[in-house]
Amino acid sequence: MITFLTDPLAKTLQMFNSSSISHFLLLALADTRQLQLLHFCLFLGISLAALLGNGLIISAVACGHHLHTPMFFFLLNLALTDLGCICTTVPKAMHNSLWDTRNISYAGCAAQVFMLVFFLGSEYFLLTIMCYDRYVSICKPLHYGTLLGSRACAHMAAAAWASGFLYSLLHTANTFSLPLCHGNALGQFFCEIPHILKLSCSNSYLRELGLLAVSVCLYFGCFVFIIFSYVQIFRAVLRIPSEQGRHKAFSTCLPHLVVLSLFVSTAFFAYLKPPSISSPSLDMSLSVLYSVVPPALNPLIYSLRNQELKAAVWTLMTKGFQEH
Repeated sequence: MITFLTDPLAKTLQMFNSSSISHFLLLALADTRQLQLLHFCLFLGISLAALLGNGLIISAVACGHHLHTPMFFFLLNLALTDLGCICTTVPKAMHNSLWDTRNISYAGCAAQVFMLVFFLGSEYFLLTIMCYDRYVSICKPLHYGTLLGSRACAHMAAAAWASGFLYSLLHTANTFSLPLCHGNALGQFFCEIPHILKLSCSNSYLRELGLLAVSVCLYFGCFVFIIFSYVQIFRAVLRIPSEQGRHKAFSTCLPHLVVLSLFVSTAFFAYLKPPSISSPSLDMSLSVLYSVVPPALNPLIYSLRNQELKAAVWTLMTKGFQEH
């Protein structure tokens, strides 16, 4: 009888204690001080490269009137999501490496989850829209101005950002409404939903799994649309009679295809890999690949193959040097 009465009481106290969590412990990037400082320098270099590259793209597109086209408009939005991603996770990781700490506040963790899911979700939706832009440009060039006018582009970009916001709000609110009773140590160097769910002691986590299932369906739907679009694009490119024309058409698609492949492959493998091959070091490496590396590489990938963008960035840089 005593056991019967104390079990519910113990569970109630356990759930009460979970609500008193004031901070989480993130996964340490390294055990030794030398490696911690090395990680700090590495993240510093990556973040500076991302800030410089994406900042130059945003400035070049905003200042270059000849770049006020749908492709470059969406590229500007993509650069903003990349800046958001790098600024969400890297500064805290650099701080923890420099000061040899693992703490992140409860509110800070919630904010990090919200911002990261918001920017990553918006980036994926923007990449899907950019695929549609390339499809219309190559497969329906006569209707390009009609289908992708300035108003239509603004609406599509707004829809991508709004979808990312709503998507992130639902996940964050649901994740942080769960009672946590398995400690406060996360197996990741930033706050990530799957690792927070591992701390839950309630069956309510099934709601989050349901949201994740809906997310997978949504992302898979976008993925199918991208695959279908590129099949049509490649068929149209192969029908172009001149080799120069085929090369030019393919060159406009290659940067988007590389960026999309890098983003999708790393993120999908990070979240859908078999549990049997999961380990803290592998999880951390994959998370760096999909959340830290792309924001630094994307500006380089886009600028290498696009002569207009390279010229605009070079003009912007030389103009800045001349003024100084």
